Amino acid sequence: MAVLTRAPRGTQDVLPSQSYPRRFVENLLLDTARRFGFREIRTPVFEHTELFHRSVGETTDVVQKEMYTFEDKGGRSITLRPEGTAGTARAVLEHSLHAGLLPLKVCYLDSCYRYEKPQAGRLREFNQFGVEVFGAAEPSADAEVIALARSVLTMLGVKGLSLNINSIGCPACRARYYEALREYFRAHEEELCETCRGRLERNPMRILDCKSPVCSAIAAKAPVVLDYICDDCRDHFEGVKRCLNAAGIAFNVNPYIVRGLDYYTRTVFEFVSDSIGAQGTVCGGGRYDGLIEELGGPHLPSLGFGMGMERLMLVLEKNGVQLPQAEPCALYIASMGDQAAKEAFAAVNRVREEGFWAECDLAGRSLKAQMKYADKLGAQHTLVLGDEELSTGRAKLKNMADGSTTEIDWREGLLDALYGAQLDQVVLAAGEMEQGGNQ
Repeated sequence: MAVLTRAPRGTQDVLPSQSYPRRFVENLLLDTARRFGFREIRTPVFEHTELFHRSVGETTDVVQKEMYTFEDKGGRSITLRPEGTAGTARAVLEHSLHAGLLPLKVCYLDSCYRYEKPQAGRLREFNQFGVEVFGAAEPSADAEVIALARSVLTMLGVKGLSLNINSIGCPACRARYYEALREYFRAHEEELCETCRGRLERNPMRILDCKSPVCSAIAAKAPVVLDYICDDCRDHFEGVKRCLNAAGIAFNVNPYIVRGLDYYTRTVFEFVSDSIGAQGTVCGGGRYDGLIEELGGPHLPSLGFGMGMERLMLVLEKNGVQLPQAEPCALYIASMGDQAAKEAFAAVNRVREEGFWAECDLAGRSLKAQMKYADKLGAQHTLVLGDEELSTGRAKLKNMADGSTTEIDWREGLLDALYGAQLDQVVLAAGEMEQGGNQ
């Protein structure tokens, strides 16, 4: 029974008290992306396994260790998506979106799945906000994607952020870099972890991303990719830096950023927070100019980023950011007797149709218990219906904040009274803001 009442390790429930602030953040992300010209796309939660082998890369930890892969009843190998870019690229090709207006800008809020050690802000089932741009080769596109990430983090009030950027070159110039890395790491091969020894010939740049303290110490003295990139890649990177400088976006060039997925080319970047310890990356992304070709499509320069929602919410908490809470219950209608209960139910539904949160008794409580429930619910106003109120059509609307009451025609004047109370709250809030601004 204990297993049945406990979520699987690496997953978490978003409780009702947490859902409204989280939805607020999600809506802000989508709305900001909309202002940058991005439209939402939704793709399946699982894809053919080969898609991730081709796009993410056979030598990555994601493919080698972390994917949730299974065989369906038709004998097909299926994988729960470990990230959002591959499925989005597949959808672009399947529906020929690249044949339309370019650049194509899309965004998404996806659930993703990776079997890895759970830790703060990193779960096995996690949610990711991502953006992708297809058909944009200019350095200004890189800067725009970075500017979008910075914009949402700034609007949410995240402090202590730093932007790190790098260029890992194109496949042509990266081949020279790979040879330099192999030569360097072969001299330390016996010291490398087993995983990195396997990477040495297939993809030595993955060693730079290893979390092993020994491998990290060796990698810290490895050749730097910026010393090996070609003139075109260097010009592109310089163009990105110029655009960021023009927009007033501060950055650090970190030559050891490589990102964890093989499809990246040229620009890679990370926004890092100093508030959540060693696992401080809040957002990461970059270019993947060859991904669409790798999946069988035309050459289509592309780029994007992913931002983990769980890690973002943790950063906001550590930063002391106060997110909006759900509006309280506007009205609770208590009732005495069967006929009053029916009238209360009808009145509550009329009020709800006007956009207010309203409640009535659903548990057969006494009047005293109903009023206690309304108080615990945090209802802003209460109204009691009994025989007299049904007969006269008059009832007292009680303001639960100050205890004052107003007699109203509960059939015809209830909505006007609620709208009036709502307007009073807006005026009061505006006055408090003005006073605060004058202090």
